[in-house]
Amino acid sequence: MGLLINGEWHDQWYDTKKHGGEFVRESAKLRDWVTADGQPTPQGQEAVPAEADRFHLYVSLACPWAHRTLIMRKLKGLEPLIGASHVSPLMLDQGWTYHVDEGSSGDPVNGVEYHRQLYTLTNPNYTGRVTVPALWDKQDNRIINNESADLVRIFNDAFDEITGNRLDFYPEELRETIDAVNADVYDHINNGVYKAGFATEQAVYDKHVTALFEALDRMEARLGEQRYLAGEWLTEADIRLFTTLIRFDAVYHGHFKCNLRRIEDYPNLSNYLRELYQWPGVKETVNFDHIKRHYYYSHANINPTRIVPKGPILALERDHNRNRLPGQWIYRA
Repeated sequence: MGLLINGEWHDQWYDTKKHGGEFVRESAKLRDWVTADGQPTPQGQEAVPAEADRFHLYVSLACPWAHRTLIMRKLKGLEPLIGASHVSPLMLDQGWTYHVDEGSSGDPVNGVEYHRQLYTLTNPNYTGRVTVPALWDKQDNRIINNESADLVRIFNDAFDEITGNRLDFYPEELRETIDAVNADVYDHINNGVYKAGFATEQAVYDKHVTALFEALDRMEARLGEQRYLAGEWLTEADIRLFTTLIRFDAVYHGHFKCNLRRIEDYPNLSNYLRELYQWPGVKETVNFDHIKRHYYYSHANINPTRIVPKGPILALERDHNRNRLPGQWIYRA
């Protein structure tokens, strides 16, 4: 995982020594928005109008943050409007690449070889981590937003007038609950697996792996009382948790040493994971080959042999018990 400094590429891992063995994630820097009419958001973010074939989504099939956006693109029927390209699963000294021979789709829009080139096309002097996902504005020739949480919300409603798809995964009356769940899940689970896996001091690892499983225990208890994280309806909170859960037993349990329990050991979380995986369109966004090859091959400081394990066998097509609980899949406005 490298970064750009004044537009120059540096193959540089996270400086955990600077933070006492802690992994500290850099905040996304490109945060403009897409709205139905191009007007700024209520929070004052600059925006451009939602238009068919104006935007292109760049992702990694291995990355849980990018995966959120692919699921929302699928569930909101945005695939005909917003194209997508994915990088190679192998993130080595040149960072994310579009090498087709390694499993990338290539880049039909800009023809770049390296993902970092999209950042320097946006700003020749860009400084910061080169991350996925990134939403490219083909009209303005720039990355308009590289924050997955923003893109999930943009996809949720910006294009509704074009598609007629009114499914709402962030309904106003549930926002307080969703935001509270998101804060817990992000800090302790989504980012928690990384804080444990990238820790370089024993005490730091111990702290974060303990917090991770305490949060999983909270979600297990929550899902014992209701079908989805915000109650009766599937919301963005479920999508945000799903992309970590689907990678957990295959990668985080072993590679990141998050091994107190598997998701399979949690009755509610494991059934919930299978329900979400089996929903039409969702499993098509899951690529375990990219997931496992990326983590086990790209993190040589954690797995220096770069051997990619065969297992585990996950059997995600098995029956689940979530339909015994009241609830609907989606919230309709």
